[in-house]
Amino acid sequence: MSTRIETDGRGLFYVMGPSGSGKDSLLRALRERLGPDDRVVVAHRYITREADANEASVALTPDEFQRRQALGCLALNWHSHGLHYGIGVEIEQWLAAGLTVIVNGSREYLPQAVARYPKLCAIHVRVKPEVLAARLRQRGRESEEAIARRLVRAGQAFDVPDGCLLVEIDNSGALRASADALARVVGVGGD
Repeated sequence: MSTRIETDGRGLFYVMGPSGSGKDSLLRALRERLGPDDRVVVAHRYITREADANEASVALTPDEFQRRQALGCLALNWHSHGLHYGIGVEIEQWLAAGLTVIVNGSREYLPQAVARYPKLCAIHVRVKPEVLAARLRQRGRESEEAIARRLVRAGQAFDVPDGCLLVEIDNSGALRASADALARVVGVGGD
């Protein structure tokens, strides 16, 4: 028998955590578990940098991102580390159809996301500092100075609005264990 965390009928799961915590790997592992009858969708994210093979993202130029934002094509959007990120309005159709929707969000933007989707369930992916440092260096995207800033930011508290359900998943160890935990939270697989 699997354990599912009670989410009070929430259909939107907002996955967040520091860069390098393994959010994209967890979401990929979850997508790989989905069967044809699972009513779960992992939303892609629009971003103003090239996407890597591990993430469900669509690269946009900054001008195209701004254009889509102005046209109302983004349900959620934020700016972080010099980049723009967004989640398309298509998630609203998916939610209206009764699907479970999972998005890759931002800790800093959580209050705005909860303001728009008050019943969302926030999932915070955390990882031990030494593991995070190793992952950031392995990615090779940033300087040591930038990595140091990310490590400081990763340890800082973030605002969780009143009434927002927050679930913590430690992704410091084996991906499979963390993916099992995520699957239980969103109700994929199990009895």
